[in-house]
Amino acid sequence: MEKLRKLRKQRGYTQEYMSKIIATDVSNYSKKESGSVRIYDEEWKKLAKALDVPEEEIREDRPAGVVHNDNTTFNDNSGNFNQYYTIPNSIIENLQDYIKILKEENEALKEENQKLKS
Repeated sequence: MEKLRKLRKQRGYTQEYMSKIIATDVSNYSKKESGSVRIYDEEWKKLAKALDVPEEEIREDRPAGVVHNDNTTFNDNSGNFNQYYTIPNSIIENLQDYIKILKEENEALKEENQKLKS
């Protein structure tokens, strides 16, 4: 996340300072700033506010369909622990549809639960 890193340095802020803004440790913030760990929407908002810029000015999202694997359990001991995999859009769309169905089912269960409590 080059825009974020550049602006942070221009402002004279340390990674430690920025990590406190989003309530994480310095190591995790460093990974977020390098792009190996996702920065969530709420974190982008907090970082933009701290840097006094519009969120759009610093936000750099990883392209949809790219999943980062930094779990060494699934790596092959080749020393390459930063692997990216491309997921076909059809699978992403299916997952999004499934998530939507689960959310709707969850809401229906909440309503049923409220009725049973009454």
